Amino acid sequence: MISIHFGVGTCYSSPASPCLRRGKGQPLVNKKKGAFVRKRVKTSFDPKVFLAKVGEGKTISKYRKDQVVFSQGQVADSVFYIQQGKVKLTVVSEQGKEAVVAILGPGHFFGEGCLNGHPLRIATTRAVEECVLTRLEKATMIATIHNEPEFSELFMSYLLTRNSRIEEDLIDQLFNSSEKRLARLLLLLANFGKEGKPEPIVGKFSQEMLAEMIGTTRSRVSFFMNKFRKLGFIEYNGKIEVHNSLLNVILFDKPEINTGDASHPT
Repeated sequence: MISIHFGVGTCYSSPASPCLRRGKGQPLVNKKKGAFVRKRVKTSFDPKVFLAKVGEGKTISKYRKDQVVFSQGQVADSVFYIQQGKVKLTVVSEQGKEAVVAILGPGHFFGEGCLNGHPLRIATTRAVEECVLTRLEKATMIATIHNEPEFSELFMSYLLTRNSRIEEDLIDQLFNSSEKRLARLLLLLANFGKEGKPEPIVGKFSQEMLAEMIGTTRSRVSFFMNKFRKLGFIEYNGKIEVHNSLLNVILFDKPEINTGDASHPT
């Protein structure tokens, strides 16, 4: 039987299994039949690879355009990760009024409310275009967060980014005019800032949907969309293409938060 003492430079072993010390700070290894036996090192964990593969408590599915992923009021028992495509989250009030609360794209999680004790879904999620989604059961999600620091870091980074976006949306709603709120929304939908220039907005976004997302009427959205098109800020013929110049609507006369009285723009 081998007895190894990890004291100050001391090692005891049986004569049949000599213990070799390779130098200060190096791990102890046993020489057995002319070969060195080393402790196996854990392979690195890649969260993106993990999310892209089917496994225990983890499935990958394709959703066609307008297909419902889950509905408001259903049991909340899993978290979803978007590999491809976009989804929209909508909430329906008791009076039957529907509002779009978020548009999410590749790299985003949704349905994470189940981790916070929500027994039921608080929103309906529907595919805006063809999507590929990874579904993680609640127990699998919790275990992976606890056991894999890289995955925990990825998920935490998403939550912090999402929280910042919610705060920005609130400030936008409180301080900006509906024209600026619409301009900001179009830039976000076009992924402005991620690759240095806006992209064509994928998916059909009606004026009613845009109005719901910024808290105004369809007629106001129609007025501003036509204005943006005449000024060359957007291309709007069935699909929406956003130009960098739309950023000017937000930059000029940008409101600031202060402790004084502030008049609410219309």
